[in-house]
Amino acid sequence: MSIKKILSIGLLIFVPISIAAESQHWGDLAVFITSALAIVPLAIWLSTATEEVAVVTGPAVGGLLNAVFGNATELIIGLVALRAGLVDIVKASITGTIISNLLLAMGLSMFLGGLKYKEQEFKPIVAQVNGSSMTLAVIAILLPTMAFYAANKSDVFAVEKLSIVVAVILIAVYVMTLLFSLKTHSYLYDVGLVDLDIEITPHKPNLRLWLVVLVVSTLAVAYESEMFVGVVEVATKGLGLTPLFTGVILLPLVGGAAEYVTAVGVAIKNNMNLSVSVAMGSSLLVALLMAPMLVLVGYAIGQPMDLNFNPFEVVAVGVAVIVANLISLDGRSNWLEGVLLLATYFILAAAFYFLPI
Repeated sequence: MSIKKILSIGLLIFVPISIAAESQHWGDLAVFITSALAIVPLAIWLSTATEEVAVVTGPAVGGLLNAVFGNATELIIGLVALRAGLVDIVKASITGTIISNLLLAMGLSMFLGGLKYKEQEFKPIVAQVNGSSMTLAVIAILLPTMAFYAANKSDVFAVEKLSIVVAVILIAVYVMTLLFSLKTHSYLYDVGLVDLDIEITPHKPNLRLWLVVLVVSTLAVAYESEMFVGVVEVATKGLGLTPLFTGVILLPLVGGAAEYVTAVGVAIKNNMNLSVSVAMGSSLLVALLMAPMLVLVGYAIGQPMDLNFNPFEVVAVGVAVIVANLISLDGRSNWLEGVLLLATYFILAAAFYFLPI
């Protein structure tokens, strides 16, 4: 049994435990820990259901489903936190998810895959296209931040309007990347979905069953996210953690568990094409779709959120994109390159931990 299946089944015990922790008033820290652990298997089931439905519906609809549900857990947590008014944590989680996918997920994949295989190969074009789009994302979060400081932090309304315009452009660019990857240049993205732990049988997966799993897991993630977000400020403050560190480091670890497990699992199976696509594709989805969606939804529900990030967050995302692009440029990986990505991640994590707010 794979690690992914063990986690998806074993950690489900924390769903009833987290409900008991909240209903029986075990304390904010107990609810925080148990709900976080409960989200992990639910995120894996949501991801698995998306993959199974994609097998039945074909590459076009399946690609669209992956675009919508690929980072559904992070999006749900972000929406719940945004509704609760935790705008700073939401913005930090956006940058944190990009950083963790590019450095932690890809670093673990290259390191563990490199321990088993001396050198692994993947299509450089996938990394190059994703890397170019990620560079646009860095520019998109850099400009509103620069505009905010250029206006001496006074003209907030101008930054808000700029953020809305940028959000619309980023969503349009993401739609174009979908058209590129699913239609006009789909042959470049043939990365072997057969290694996603989907059973190979003469029959297609049960569509109705996996649609039910998709709906149930989505609702369950939303329910657990409500509990998690409800105590996250108090619990992390009690642990001596800042909202910035919580958003950049902790939330992506909870919401991105499914992507990390998938990326590492297929890397160990020597499918670095798919591993790199999962890691970089998730970062791209967050930067070009999830972040601008949260900006637009925030204004719609009366919790305005702009793209003015903490300057250190912008620097960290820029560092992550540059390092990931440089390492993936040649289409080859080994365990040392994995170590370099992981070292960069842990240095940034330490910096966010000690960064005075």
